[in-house]
Amino acid sequence: MTNATQLGLQVGKWTIDPVHSNVEFSVRHMMVSKVRGRFNTFSGDVNVNEDITKSHVDASIDISSIDTRDQNRDAHLKSADFFDIENYPTATFTSTEITKSGDNYAVKGDLTIKNTTKNITLDVEFNGAGPDPYGGIRSGLTATTKISRKEFGLTWNAMLETGGAVVGDEVTIHLEIELTKAQKD
Repeated sequence: MTNATQLGLQVGKWTIDPVHSNVEFSVRHMMVSKVRGRFNTFSGDVNVNEDITKSHVDASIDISSIDTRDQNRDAHLKSADFFDIENYPTATFTSTEITKSGDNYAVKGDLTIKNTTKNITLDVEFNGAGPDPYGGIRSGLTATTKISRKEFGLTWNAMLETGGAVVGDEVTIHLEIELTKAQKD
């Protein structure tokens, strides 16, 4: 059993601090480079159990907050060709299992995008915990995974004359998350 107290975590609800966190992604573009983007609006909670493997994660992302540093591309990604934000404005993640994996943790859970739910595994590195100067406690983690965008109904593409596609299928997701916990629940 991995003990929360040994990691410096208090049992109870921890909340994502969106000002000090990032939800980012990258995907192959034109077969030669990667385009990176992020979501600017997201929220979530981690309910920490004394046995870390019995903890639970719930998070959501406002898809309309997508930012790839290009307004035209962002508008296309929001359209029915990709995320279809008019019908599917949020993506969600709910953990189903947490296991120790070497020095890190494997957090399995259900990721829902465009009303399609797939079980994914986040490779999570715990970065530490400690008091902040405002009377609370903070902890940090880094998480990564790769998904197939096509499995979530994000199938739009255009073929290149030289072969290959404009947009790759594999999407790398990278999270830098800072959690806060008030001194009292």
